[in-house]
Amino acid sequence: MRYDNGGELLVAVLRELGIDTVFGIVSVHNLPLVEAVDRELRFVPVRHEASAVNAADAYGRARGTIGCALTSTGTGAGNAAGSLIEALSAGTSVLHVTGQVESGFLGSGRGFIHETKDQLGMLTAVSAYAATVTGADTAGRVLREAARAALTAPGGPASVEWPIDLQYAAQTDTPAESAEPAVPAPTDGELAAAGALLASARRPLVWAGGGAVRARAELTGLLAASGAGLITSNSGRGSVPEDHPQVVGNFATTPAGRALLADADVLLSVGSHFRSNETADYGLALPAAHIQIDVDAASLGRVYPVEHALHGDAAAVLARLLPYARAAEAGWTDRGAAVRAEVRAALHDSIGPQAAICDAIRAALPREAVVARDVTIPSSSWGNRLLEMYDPRDNVFPRGGGIGQGLGMGIGAALARPGSPTVVLAGDGGLAVHLGELLTLAQERPRLTLIVFNDGGYGVLRNMQDRYGDRRSGVDLVTPDFEQLARACGLPYLRIAAEEHALPVVTAAVASDGPTLVEVDLTALGPMKNPFTPPVKIPGA
Repeated sequence: MRYDNGGELLVAVLRELGIDTVFGIVSVHNLPLVEAVDRELRFVPVRHEASAVNAADAYGRARGTIGCALTSTGTGAGNAAGSLIEALSAGTSVLHVTGQVESGFLGSGRGFIHETKDQLGMLTAVSAYAATVTGADTAGRVLREAARAALTAPGGPASVEWPIDLQYAAQTDTPAESAEPAVPAPTDGELAAAGALLASARRPLVWAGGGAVRARAELTGLLAASGAGLITSNSGRGSVPEDHPQVVGNFATTPAGRALLADADVLLSVGSHFRSNETADYGLALPAAHIQIDVDAASLGRVYPVEHALHGDAAAVLARLLPYARAAEAGWTDRGAAVRAEVRAALHDSIGPQAAICDAIRAALPREAVVARDVTIPSSSWGNRLLEMYDPRDNVFPRGGGIGQGLGMGIGAALARPGSPTVVLAGDGGLAVHLGELLTLAQERPRLTLIVFNDGGYGVLRNMQDRYGDRRSGVDLVTPDFEQLARACGLPYLRIAAEEHALPVVTAAVASDGPTLVEVDLTALGPMKNPFTPPVKIPGA
């Protein structure tokens, strides 16, 4: 197959991948690509390259597939690096296509516009896969290899740099039959040994991480057969709908969660990395009888000791384990349900007036709708735990912990699923990192409600400094008048300043067929019962 230029070839590959929307910034070093995408698909001109990758990332998460971002070379590719780190941390599938200077000047170091030292090395450091298009007859192969790498577990972003002269050149493409990647699987002996331990369990628990989200039916079946309670990491939320009575949820480090783990006699973990902020900096105790399933061999036993390490696809391994499951002892399943009720009631009470906003969001949204969350106190305290999720594709948040990525993610998710509303939870500090994306929101007009929690700075770090130090540093910020800001961007504006405002305001915003900026005035609303601080260790404190 021949194409007039690289842009036409890129469009063909994106169609193969089922991608209809691409996020990026136009440049002299990606112009043929942007023009073709804009002509044949939908090109969304975000205001910063980092947002392009965040939006593409969330587009893929919300669909359960892959997203695409286009950036320029040099500084443009560098701007994207932080968001590539997020996708790498999360193992999410992103095809990042960046420009490059003319192939004849690659590596010359002469200061060609947009040139940077060892761009491929930089991309390799922050991507699961990185490659350079070296000829007009290789681009199709490189793009498909990149997409395949991004989609193959454990996943991550794949970056392709494409010299501008080769973008303009006529392309020769010969799609090759590609073998499906080999899927690891435990041996029959390994499975039988783990199955024997599972069969002996009288008080089983399951811990579901991000690797469990593609094994939803199998996980639900195991819960039914065993009566186990289900603890989740943040990434595993929605793998079983969170209104299921056996789902304790993302509450492992609470006192009741720790007690439940202490009384369990067997733990089966599925696709969890046991991240520091979900294990109290690895201080959480787990049962010694631990069966771990993960498609990433490096994850097995990396954080916690494991009695049976099962290297394989979660859905396939769980299906093979199911016949070994036996019903838990009398009262154990009820114990898990009681812990579920206890931890949720305690958190609902502790967040004070913000509980009304949590309740309003769940009441206003349809059962399956994306909630994208930035790193902010409402997200970290209750958005990641109390706000129920029923489908893992609805649970969009920066797993790497970077601030300022929520709005870009929300835009990507909203455009991926235009038939349902999207809600974004952001703080005033995080929103300021990429304030320009309000203009993207105004231009593209997705069905998105942006809820900004305004406390005049970086509230999490302010609380840490107030608790452990004697002064504040860098946490108190000037914030805009959000009503005037919304008006300047052509966005509808609503305000929550009291608990009774929450339900009518959120309901009206979610019912809109376009974007709305909702400001939560935290000073007027009132504080939580206990100031939230993150679960990190402060040496000497």
